[in-house]
Amino acid sequence: APDLKIDGELQADAAGPHIGASKAPGSEIAGKANVLVVPCLEVGNISYNGERLGHATAIGPILQGIARPVNDLSRGCSIDDVYKMIAITANQAIAAKANN
Repeated sequence: APDLKIDGELQADAAGPHIGASKAPGSEIAGKANVLVVPCLEVGNISYNGERLGHATAIGPILQGIARPVNDLSRGCSIDDVYKMIAITANQAIAAKANN
C-alpha cells in the first residue's frame, strides 16, 4: 500500500490535533492518526482500557506471528467487541488460506 501514510514513534497524545503539531511539526500523521500500534501486552491493556475514557474505538489485542489466526478478547468486552474481533480473525483466516 504505497499510499499508506506511516510515521515512526510518536507519543499517543501526538495523535490528536491539539498536541500533534507541537510534538511532531514535520509529520504528516501527527494530529491525524487513526491507528495506534502498541509494543507489548501491558501497554495494549492500558491503552485499551483508557479508550473508554477518551471515547475512542479500541480493537484488540490482535496477535501476530502465530501459524494460524488467533486473537484475544477481554473478559469485560462487549458484543460489539466480539463482532469486530470475529471480522478481523475471519479476514486473517481468508488471507492465510489464500497464501497457502
